[in-house]
Amino acid sequence: MSAGREPGGRAGATVVLATLAAGQFLMALDSSVMNVSIATVAEDIGTTVSGLQGAITAYTLVMAMLMISGGKVGAIIGRKRAFTIGCVIYGAGSATTSLAPNLPVLLLGWSLLEGIGAALILPAIVALVAGNFTVERRPAAYGLVTAAGAIAIALGPLIGGIATTYFSWRWVFAGEVVVVLGILLLARRMADAPPDHRPRLDVVGAVLSALGIGLFVFGVLRSGTWGWFLPKPDAPAWLGISATVWLMLAGLLLTWLFLRWESRLTRRGTEPLVDPDLLRNRQLTGGLTMFFFQYLVQMGVFFLVPLYLSVALGLSALMTGVRILPLSLTLLAAALAIPRFLPDVSPRRVVRLGILSMLAGALVLLAALDTDADAAVVTLPLLLIGLGMGALASQLGSVTVSAVPDEKSAEVGGVQNTVTNLGASIGTALAGSIMIATLTTSFLTSVDQNPAVPDEVKARASTELAAGVPFLSDAQLTTVLADANASPEVTAAALDANAEARLDGLRAALAVLAFAGTGALFFTQRIPATQPRAPGAPVPGPAGPPDPQPPHRPADPTDPAHPR
Repeated sequence: MSAGREPGGRAGATVVLATLAAGQFLMALDSSVMNVSIATVAEDIGTTVSGLQGAITAYTLVMAMLMISGGKVGAIIGRKRAFTIGCVIYGAGSATTSLAPNLPVLLLGWSLLEGIGAALILPAIVALVAGNFTVERRPAAYGLVTAAGAIAIALGPLIGGIATTYFSWRWVFAGEVVVVLGILLLARRMADAPPDHRPRLDVVGAVLSALGIGLFVFGVLRSGTWGWFLPKPDAPAWLGISATVWLMLAGLLLTWLFLRWESRLTRRGTEPLVDPDLLRNRQLTGGLTMFFFQYLVQMGVFFLVPLYLSVALGLSALMTGVRILPLSLTLLAAALAIPRFLPDVSPRRVVRLGILSMLAGALVLLAALDTDADAAVVTLPLLLIGLGMGALASQLGSVTVSAVPDEKSAEVGGVQNTVTNLGASIGTALAGSIMIATLTTSFLTSVDQNPAVPDEVKARASTELAAGVPFLSDAQLTTVLADANASPEVTAAALDANAEARLDGLRAALAVLAFAGTGALFFTQRIPATQPRAPGAPVPGPAGPPDPQPPHRPADPTDPAHPR
């Protein structure tokens, strides 16, 4: 469909909304679908759990680095064109990943190409909703698109488990190519209103923001291998301090320079990459902060719990997905039911209760982890964590979108997706690094204190494993020890130490995520106490597709119905 035409009545609006929702579904699916198959994928491509953790983190990191620039590129070349180009790049990445023989090719397809495609798609979705639906109907459209993302997160573990158990994990990415082709076919029905002016790309700001975010998160990701402060053996260091610290400091410095540069452009009357005034909007920054903490905890949990089920307990990918289903069900139920049945509830109250529910789930899971526990111990904690995630998902989208005028929706979309992916990448990296660091310390301590292990074995273990103990199942460790011709006594001691060290690592990572969730409570005051809605606008709800809007109608800030 060419720009300037309406989506064609309610049927056309349904097609447009389905297209945008499918795009959101696909982006969210990649964040959760492979977590249940971490052990299987790592073995198939010849890498470790830490290597695959790096690929997962790199995917969200690439998105976080490029999301703001992707939103601006969409404003320059057109949102619809950015959406379709992003889908093509994403589809190419999915095809590459489905054929990946090793970790470098997986990183190219999944982390780089899919990340670049997503950085063009996600900001465009926010702007295309604004360009295809009336002001009064946009809250419902945003709600349905957000629900599509929640459904993807909910169904991702089960989809990944079924594909890995009965077919191959590669089928997931091959299936994504088919979905992308369907989205491209339907995208012709969308309208793309021309911008009021031709924006410019702030290249300096784009480079500074990407490098700042990238260096900081990369430092967090490498902390498990290099050490947080004191460098591990053979790890890079400067002035006796681990390179992790210097990377994080460099990232923070570049981010500060980015903000100063944007303020300078604004004072000179030049268009910045991000309007600094957005960061002074109390409601917007409150919503963005909650998004950051939600995704930090959410993706950390989605990384740790599947590891516990599949590696520590030895469950198949399918059974791992089934055991995670309680979280998926309560997440989806809360995300859809709260706006439907409590349309006037206080967003601040829902967000606070959601954080408390996530915190309670993490603490219950922390207490339940034990060497004698079975998979059932995760059920109640995941129900609580999913309920909290769904509660936040039901409110935060409308909080951020309604915080600014209509013409800023695309810019907010880029910033919002940057924050969520930054939280996701830091959550995965932080959980993984804390887990590996604690596992290493616990394992080496147990081996060192076991009299059944000869002194020469203790010395060799301390030297060879000081950089990090891999997260291994008992079967994998038994194979490694058999190849090394270890004695039965050493094998038994190593298996016992490994079992306890795995749990120590998981407990430490969960404790850090619980701490982060608690910290989020201090920022909830910025969330509005009443539902942000334009005066006289109907209550949003999933009653049906929103009515279409002529894409050329400009937003009028003096209109009483205009969201502020």
